[in-house]
Amino acid sequence: MAEITASMVSELRARTQVGMMDCKKALVACDGDMDKACDFLREKGLAKAAKKAERNASEGRIFTYVHNGAKLAVLLELNCETDFVARTDDFNALGHEIAMHIAAANPSYVRPEDVPQSELDHEKEVIMAQAREEGKPEAMLERIAEGKLAKYYEENCLLEQKYVRNPDLKIKDLIIENIAKIGENIVARRFARFSIGG
Repeated sequence: MAEITASMVSELRARTQVGMMDCKKALVACDGDMDKACDFLREKGLAKAAKKAERNASEGRIFTYVHNGAKLAVLLELNCETDFVARTDDFNALGHEIAMHIAAANPSYVRPEDVPQSELDHEKEVIMAQAREEGKPEAMLERIAEGKLAKYYEENCLLEQKYVRNPDLKIKDLIIENIAKIGENIVARRFARFSIGG
């Protein structure tokens, strides 16, 4: 059993922004392995965040982001549970990051459920026609279409997009991390992206 020192606990706290007691418990559970302890705390936080995701988020803020000599702008409605959290630095930083991501990544929808069925049907037809052209067997077309539709969501839906500052995270993961850190449900409700001549 590795000895858990105060400096190890401090280092883990600096890396995860989690309380000292939870950091110590994580290090004990992971036998002093710093990376495993980080993962342990992240998983614990994600489990807590999943529970919070069911709670009503009717407060929040509208965020604006203007880029490129005022030729591109984004409006984002980001909701949380209380007005108190809506005024915190963490919530405001998250709103700014997501608005900036929208400016860069140009999503069309917030979540996969927002994509109209007619658009999905059309996309699926195109994918299956291409697969037939390539000589793929008929029995595989459905699975190929499912895989390509997942990619379509990743390109067009905000929550499924890879975060421009850290492609290891999707936007939904970034929000979940912040739910775990802030302690309230957070919902990206809607956005609008404007560009001159676009």
